[in-house]
Amino acid sequence: MYRLYIVLGIIAALLAVQLLRPVPALAVQSTTSATYKVPGSLANFPWPSVGQSALAVEGIGVVGHAGATRPQAIASLAKLMTAYLVLKAHPLATGQGGPSITVTAADVTLYQQDKANGDSVVPVTVGEVLNERQMLEALLLPSGDNIATMLARWIAGSNAAFLTQMNAMAKKLGMNHTYYADASGVSPATVSTAVDQTVMAEKDMAIPTFRHIVAMPQVTLPVGGVQYNVNYDLGQSGIIGVKTGSTTQAGGCYVAAAYRQVGTHRLLVIATVLGQGGVQILQTALNAGKAMLNASTSVLTTTTVLAAGHQTARITSAWHPAVTATVRHSVTFIAWPGMVVHLKFAAATLPKTVSAGTRIGTLTVSSGSQSQRLSVRATASLPPPAIKWRLTRL
Repeated sequence: MYRLYIVLGIIAALLAVQLLRPVPALAVQSTTSATYKVPGSLANFPWPSVGQSALAVEGIGVVGHAGATRPQAIASLAKLMTAYLVLKAHPLATGQGGPSITVTAADVTLYQQDKANGDSVVPVTVGEVLNERQMLEALLLPSGDNIATMLARWIAGSNAAFLTQMNAMAKKLGMNHTYYADASGVSPATVSTAVDQTVMAEKDMAIPTFRHIVAMPQVTLPVGGVQYNVNYDLGQSGIIGVKTGSTTQAGGCYVAAAYRQVGTHRLLVIATVLGQGGVQILQTALNAGKAMLNASTSVLTTTTVLAAGHQTARITSAWHPAVTATVRHSVTFIAWPGMVVHLKFAAATLPKTVSAGTRIGTLTVSSGSQSQRLSVRATASLPPPAIKWRLTRL
């Protein structure tokens, strides 16, 4: 009888150990792909056959690009950065004139030298007073090279100091393939890429005063008189800006912007072309930019990139079949053929038991600047381990 008690005691102890052993934690495993690619491609998009080009949507990102990706001369597109730094240093509300600049003898000498070199210039005289807005108008519409240098000296005290600011800002904006050797773009050493200049134009167009100026067909200045916008496509195909440029080394360059309706969204689309050739290089660039904007509506759409009920993860345990987890809402983005969507699942800390609807993590869906975070929830209950399982587990 004593031995029986010992055996029973051992059995009771073993049962107690089994019941008191820690239960393995629930585990969550992602079952979703890291990326999703929108079907199709931009192979048939009217990219220019020479030079390089890029298309982007404001606030969303670059749709695509074509041609060489190495930095090349950008001519007067450099003035996009010049204007940006001026407006960062001295912000202007739409309609404001801003602080004034008095033209000096050195400014007149600069004008005469640039004119003799065949550069794009705006006439100035000693003692002429121009406010900031007039200077920006002279910079951006007739594309005055002498005005770019005047603004550089006004903002930074010297050309060298202003160039330091230009290149520092380019780096800050992520324009890693851009280098500024002058404020006007006359120098062939001022180089960039179509993608970088698209980024630059987007930053400029986010400033109401800049956007208003580049949409003007002409302006009247105190000495320069009537000055016309070199962007001859302005107003065609809905184009509201932004800047042209051309030199022998750079070829024809153009950044064009226009609003386009995509579903219920009104989007600012930006097209950039560099290094265009032909008999009239600037006209070639204008035609190419306009063609890209016109074709943008054929590739931009609103697309469901993730459907409601998408299986995102599963919850596993040692005592029960796995339970799936899904998202309850769909995700719709502005999209284009070949666009890559990134999906990233982050598991939450789980309770000891999971009921249907328990949040088990978050799924972040993103493409460029478009991003949504969705709760991932269990589709069924996962009960705690039963007594029988606790007693019989190994």
